Amino acid sequence: MKIALIDYRAGNLTSVKKAFAALEADLFVPTTPGELHEASAVVVPGVGHFGATGALTDEWTGAIRDGIAAGRPLLGICLGMQWLFEGSAESPESAGLGLLAGRCYRLPGESNGTSVKIPHVGWNALEFRGPARLLRDVAPGSQVYFTHSFAAPVTTECVAATTHANTFSSVVERDNIFGVQFPPEKSSDAGLQIVRNFVERCRQ
Repeated sequence: MKIALIDYRAGNLTSVKKAFAALEADLFVPTTPGELHEASAVVVPGVGHFGATGALTDEWTGAIRDGIAAGRPLLGICLGMQWLFEGSAESPESAGLGLLAGRCYRLPGESNGTSVKIPHVGWNALEFRGPARLLRDVAPGSQVYFTHSFAAPVTTECVAATTHANTFSSVVERDNIFGVQFPPEKSSDAGLQIVRNFVERCRQ
């Protein structure tokens, strides 16, 4: 099993690699889209501006889509999860991968007339929306670590939501498409279990 870790210069790959290495998962960083055909799964990490996803050219997105069509699992982390949607208000001219319907939006700076700190930074709870393979053996209400200003809408693919100013998708899942708004490698035992669940899905 080889899992491709996409590098588009918008994320700390080292911490992601360490989390997967702890589970004895073999990650490699492809330098060309063609190498994705050798992968049994793909992980798209990322932090920062949605416009950075523009580095993933049509060749890269085509290869990722081919993998999805072939049944290979895909995990988007943080910005990588937002990229699974159609786009984001952070960079309206940049298209998302469009595997999930909807557009990401900036979290509001107030809730019920009370100011709310944005970016959303710190620990917050996962509000489960139903059973999910990615959340197996993760307790409802588990705390994970967030650091973001933009978020994905709550759609039918939302299997866990989180509330900060308003309620947004923190975990999404559909078929072999998975996404988490938080860095699981920085989210203690719950985050590591989520990585473990994804790795086990890749091994099936």
